[in-house]
Amino acid sequence: MATVVLDRLRKVYPDGHVAVTGASFEVADGELLVLVGPSGCGKSTLLRMIAGLEAISDGTLAIDGRTVNDTAPKDRDIAMVFQSYALYPHMTVAENLAFGLKLRGHPKAEIAARIQAAADTLELTALLERRPAALSGGQRQRVALGRALVRQPKVFLLDEPLSNLDAKLRTSMRTEIARLHRSLAATMVYVTHDQIEAMTLGQRIVVMKDGEIQQIDTPMALYRRPANLFVATFLGSPAMNVLRGRLVAEGGAPGLHLADGLVLPLRGLEIDPEWLGRDLDIGLRPEHLLRCPAGETPHFGAELEVIEPVGSEAFAYLRYGPHALVARFAPEDLPEPGGTQPLRAAPGQWHVFDPATGLRLTAAG
Repeated sequence: MATVVLDRLRKVYPDGHVAVTGASFEVADGELLVLVGPSGCGKSTLLRMIAGLEAISDGTLAIDGRTVNDTAPKDRDIAMVFQSYALYPHMTVAENLAFGLKLRGHPKAEIAARIQAAADTLELTALLERRPAALSGGQRQRVALGRALVRQPKVFLLDEPLSNLDAKLRTSMRTEIARLHRSLAATMVYVTHDQIEAMTLGQRIVVMKDGEIQQIDTPMALYRRPANLFVATFLGSPAMNVLRGRLVAEGGAPGLHLADGLVLPLRGLEIDPEWLGRDLDIGLRPEHLLRCPAGETPHFGAELEVIEPVGSEAFAYLRYGPHALVARFAPEDLPEPGGTQPLRAAPGQWHVFDPATGLRLTAAG
């Protein structure tokens, strides 16, 4: 396997559109790194630059210590799995797996050995004589993965490979890709717009927006300490609750004075005195907005509008004045919609952002 190093990589199209601006990071040897972001953020363009399918406007790209800016895709020792399966319909699974190796002139015995190894790894042995039309979507995607696997490349590039599958198959194929990565210890760069895929697959995640990298970290570090408001609301389902207001201190306790005159108590929030009187965005994850047990003093109350039980948990949609909130409740003894739900915030779980820049704020000291 190999490392992939991007140093201020930039892509500008002839019409002046900047698709990727100044991307710098390193994919470690054997790492599965995920590029995630909304449609049009530049993640697939960045992957295609690594593959050599898009010209690099500026910056340096190195694979296994060798600069490859002007190296042809076939000479970069990478294998790419696309969103579409791109299988040859007139060929059997075995022939699809062998096609690239035959073009490169590998001996027949070696081709047969590689096909069998890939088929064993991906549980395709019983399907080798079938054609793509006789395969399910998940089986076709496994063949597409196998075609990359037989190449034995230094780097695997995967461009939204599960987006054409239904929800159940996506889950099983995520497990398949994670298992494959563990068994191969392969260097992989994986592109997706699905934050669940990113969180469950990536050892590290690169979050992108409008061609710019917003934050790079492990999945749980991104979730627990997002660098800005975009990352905070993009990662997590349901999304983080965010309310904007002016920070005040009443009776020594901080509160968020909302535009409609409500004051949201911010108990447990460590504040910087310089924040007082400033407009702030205050965030709280749905699982940190808790039902207040009987006998305890709630932090505040909100009208419970809808309860959505989904088995192991329930989503509660609440209204605090005109402001919408979402909470994640345990499924037992759920309250009925229509009344006021006493609530409290989990200690130390508030997130504070600057509305002007979107950047996370941290109290001094």
